[in-house]
Amino acid sequence: MYDTIIIGAGPAGVSAAIYAVRREMKTLLISKDIGGQVGWAGEIENYPGFPSIKNYELVGLFEKHLKSAGVEHLLSEVKAIVKNQDDVFEVVTSKDKYLAKTVIVTMGLVPRRLAISGEEQFNGKGVSYCANCDGPLFRHKTVAVVGGGNAALDAAEVLSKIASKVYLIHRSDKFRAFDMLVDEVKARPNIEIVDHAVVKEIVGNEKVSGIKIDRADGKTSDIEVDGVFIEIGRIAHTDVLKELVRMDEKNQIIIDEKCNTSLSGMFAAGDVTNGEFKQISIASGQGTIAALAAYQYLQLKLGKPQVVVRDLSKK
Repeated sequence: MYDTIIIGAGPAGVSAAIYAVRREMKTLLISKDIGGQVGWAGEIENYPGFPSIKNYELVGLFEKHLKSAGVEHLLSEVKAIVKNQDDVFEVVTSKDKYLAKTVIVTMGLVPRRLAISGEEQFNGKGVSYCANCDGPLFRHKTVAVVGGGNAALDAAEVLSKIASKVYLIHRSDKFRAFDMLVDEVKARPNIEIVDHAVVKEIVGNEKVSGIKIDRADGKTSDIEVDGVFIEIGRIAHTDVLKELVRMDEKNQIIIDEKCNTSLSGMFAAGDVTNGEFKQISIASGQGTIAALAAYQYLQLKLGKPQVVVRDLSKK
């Protein structure tokens, strides 16, 4: 029986695990990997304390911190979650079943991909899914933004202040974004809207050097760019929670200011929640809140959490 089981080991899950263990909660962290979307980021320049750090370096530090804190970590995938009549959560993985008094969901989101040639090859080498994260790496360069919603137009607007030229590639001439944002993008002199166009390939050698697009008139064009920002949405793989908690229209988990979900004893943090902004520092902060809220829940509802004596000599 665990005091808490944390599902997902991105910035939110790592922070939650560290804080839970420091509160002497018996904690199990379950994830398919460590780092989550950090592994997609390439160079990171907006995480406090690190003016610039590679994604694999930050993931390595996450892993080191988890080990030094004594967090029990299981590499597996959660298949089902059930809350039984005794208010105990049963978390079923591909390997076994685990019991917990609370659950913290931090499974993050997965960027929606174009699924075209070059996208995976140049991920982190010019291909990005976060303008706020990677935009400053393309100062005075030429970039393309793919998409037609608020995320894409916001990325184009942000990048227009950094890059010398921004191509906004959209399959239609109608944008699914706020009118004010559309007007702002159209007014920027260094943003060129390429509508009725679909990106078919991302090309380059060691890094991105251009894109190939198909136009509605049947013509194919090549555009030289240094970076491609894919902003066509993110996917929340929250099917295992559909019968448990309230979600929004994007299948993101609805939480309150203390990261409570609609199910007592279940908390959620990070990109998988309905928060508007998806950033590493926000996810990390929410993970901290979720762990402290779970601890408080145990104190108020179930008595004091189980005290775990850890052998710190095995760091």
